[in-house]
Amino acid sequence: MTAAASLADIDAVRRFNRVYTRLAGALDEGHLESPFSLAEVRVLYELAHREQPNASEIGRDLQLDAGYLSRLLRTLGERGLLTRTPSATDGRQSVLALTESGAGTFEDLQARARAAVATLLAPLSPADRATLLSAMRHIETLLAPAPSAADTAPPYTLRAHRPGDMGWVLKRHGEIYAADYGWDLTFEALVARIAADFLDHFDPAREYCWIAERDGENVGCVFVVRHPERDGVAKLRMLLVEQSARGLGIGHRLVDECTQFARAAGYHTITLWTNDILHGARRIYEKAGYRLVREESHRSFGHDLVGQHWDLVL
Repeated sequence: MTAAASLADIDAVRRFNRVYTRLAGALDEGHLESPFSLAEVRVLYELAHREQPNASEIGRDLQLDAGYLSRLLRTLGERGLLTRTPSATDGRQSVLALTESGAGTFEDLQARARAAVATLLAPLSPADRATLLSAMRHIETLLAPAPSAADTAPPYTLRAHRPGDMGWVLKRHGEIYAADYGWDLTFEALVARIAADFLDHFDPAREYCWIAERDGENVGCVFVVRHPERDGVAKLRMLLVEQSARGLGIGHRLVDECTQFARAAGYHTITLWTNDILHGARRIYEKAGYRLVREESHRSFGHDLVGQHWDLVL
């Protein structure tokens, strides 16, 4: 039988709640120094992370009173942040969606929230930060109800490259391949040349770099570039996923993004070059439909290797 909580336990939880609500700004009239309440910001978050939601789903998962949620949605609609479309399957419901203005507002609030948390974590040492995050995950595991649709979204995001990312790409390729395969600095030099060529000759209509982020940290990347010698052919380059983020489907997602982009850009084929010892990457390519077209032995990066060329016809 579970023992009843003591008065000291109850007071400790209430004390934590008071500290956390103050740190999170939950009592502020305008959350994140914005014209929106915390409840409005939470609803905007749900709208940004759900596919064709309705009010009943959001109210259920956020445990909001139907009347209160209705007033929140009406206010957001009056501000031009969301639209309502009659549901094709349930005449009693409306499908909710953010407008372009609503999406922009959410991105601004997202940036403010991240900045606020970064400020909160800044004074902590790496060890203290790890302890804090571990404790937070433990609290969530013990107390959180079943996750909402937004919370079950992939635990990472994809974005385009921005200043500083190529330095990370170069650093992590060099470190990971040295640690896992013993490759020397000539591999890092190759990555540097590829990254420099991408930035020097970047054509956004025909080329792209995806960066995978998790908890604000880069954990993966891949590139699509135009083949310099074959018209209508794209090259997939520099697929990488951090060990800490493997098993989340990031590698497969990155390769799928390359396929979709290449088709939309008008390429008829994607090609890539890899080595036979990169078993994890090869499995991803095979699952995505790539076919091995040729192999050759070569001496590179301080080792005798077997290079492989793979093609995907789009």
